[in-house]
Amino acid sequence: MLSAVFLPLFLAGAAYFGVWAADADPGDSPGRGGLVVLAVVCAALALLAVADLMVVLRRMRHARTGTAPH
Repeated sequence: MLSAVFLPLFLAGAAYFGVWAADADPGDSPGRGGLVVLAVVCAALALLAVADLMVVLRRMRHARTGTAPH
């Protein structure tokens, strides 16, 4: 359930920080580099949440059918 809740938040964070980084001027605080790092971290966490959701859904499907996951 946490992955389902946080996936949209991480995707929104990645988009927000990515756009903010693209609009940042030299000398702005926070700098472009820091914003890019935040966007990448949010995107990586979103990918992790997707992978977790896929595992959970696969296990739920196998539990319903009574078969062992491979």
